[in-house]
Formats: sequence, structure tokens, C-alpha cells
Amino acid sequence: MSDGLTLLSENKCFGGTQQRYSHYSKYLNSEAIFSVFMPPVSTPTVGVVLWLSGLTCNDQNFVTKAGAQRVAAELGLIIVCPDTSPRGEGVANDEAYDLGQGAGFYVDATERPWSDHFKMFSYINIELIDIIKERFSDGKKVAISGHSMGGHGALISALKATEHYISVSAFAPIVNPVACPWGQKALAAYLGENEEAWREYDACELLNMRSAAFTLPILIDQGASDEFLDTQCLTKPIESASNLGLIDIRYQNGYDHSYFFVSSFIEDHLRFHAEHLSAM
Repeated sequence: MSDGLTLLSENKCFGGTQQRYSHYSKYLNSEAIFSVFMPPVSTPTVGVVLWLSGLTCNDQNFVTKAGAQRVAAELGLIIVCPDTSPRGEGVANDEAYDLGQGAGFYVDATERPWSDHFKMFSYINIELIDIIKERFSDGKKVAISGHSMGGHGALISALKATEHYISVSAFAPIVNPVACPWGQKALAAYLGENEEAWREYDACELLNMRSAAFTLPILIDQGASDEFLDTQCLTKPIESASNLGLIDIRYQNGYDHSYFFVSSFIEDHLRFHAEHLSAM
């Protein structure tokens, strides 16, 4: 295609289309893949929800497990789902599930061998956001959401690239990565041992630094039976990170960390974003 995107697949879905694209990313220095749900042409489009997935996922996990298309078709929401990291031959990797391919952590790596490809923050918030606005949304506003590592990515994107987003939500987000095993491992590998650099990708730290200037509405759902709730510092630390009153945090009894949890509450999140996107 003339804009550099190659359509890999397209399926009819709730009157709209579920598409998958590849393109060369200058920030990832590799091919990148993302999925897009386009609502029916008969439904007025109110905006875009950019979804960031968690550890071990790619662009397809949300597409096939969240059950979001029915509501997105009703509300006129475009949903864009990128991969969680660069991939391919020549891209650095690790044998562990929580580092390397499938675990980009939405940061711009500065340490070798990761710095050659792992520029996920810039890919999402510069390159992909430009593609969305130019190719899919006709300049309409964007909201951002995510799960676990992707919830971390959504929050730091909204806090660091606020000009792009109208609202932000998260499921079971890693909100304080400087203090949890997943975050400490990834940030040390990608950014080195200087913990000041880590804080620039920590939602709690960013809220404390920038709360006076941050006005985006935030919705967070957390499973109360999530096996990682305490061990990975999910959600709880952000309760005291800001007194803005903009954060709606809901603990859902009996729910764990899986996509069963995400699919149970994704309609709430899409309606939350549609309300704010429609108001602009």
C-alpha cells in the first residue's frame, strides 16, 4: 500500500471489519504488526481506543479473547491493538517470558542489546499514533487502555504524552514497576541501573511529579483475587499517588488476572471512553 501498510487479513465482524496490518517501524527497526477493528460504516465514529496488551501477548490476544467488537460496533469505536514488542530474526530476546520479545514494557530501551529495537514508547506514542490519525481515525480523538503490562503502558503513555489522549483506563495495571519484580527486571535490562531513569516510566512516580497538570479521567479495574495483586504491586500503590479525584478504582471480587476478567468489564471501559470521546 502507498502508506507503507500491508493488509494481512480482514474479517467481517458485527457489521464492521476486523483487520490486521504489518509495516516497517523506524523506531522498532523491524516489521511491526497491529490489529484494527473498524465499526460499521453506518455507525458514526466517535474516536479510537488504543489497546495495549500484557506480558506474552501479541496483537491478537485482545482481538480474540476480550469480546470487545460488539460494543465497539454499537458505539462507533475504532480499536487499535499493537504487538507488545518488536519481533523477528535479529531482534534481541530472552528465554524468560518477562523479558524480550512479548515483553517490551512500553519503554524506550537505552541498553544493548535492547536499544537496537526496543523503542516501544516512541513506537506507540509517535509512530503508531500518527498512523492511527492519518490512516484510520480521520483526525478523531484517541483514548488509551490496557491490561497488566499494557495497563502500565496505557498509564505512562497518558501521563507522558498527554496531548494525544482524551481518557485512560486499565485492567490490573503494573502501576509501580520500580518496586515490583516484573518492573525491576525489565527496567534494569532496558534502561540500566540508574533508577532515576526507571521513574520516568512509573505511573505512581509520574503522577506525583505531574499531578497538578494532569487532568485526564482514569478508570481502573482490579480483580480482588488476582494472583499478582500484591507480589507485583498492581493497582494499590496508585491509590495514594494522587489526590486529584480523577481516578475511579474498582476492585472486583472473585476475579483473577486473566482475559475472563477483562472480557467481563471491557464494555464498561469502552462506554467510559466513548462518553469522553463524544464530549470532545
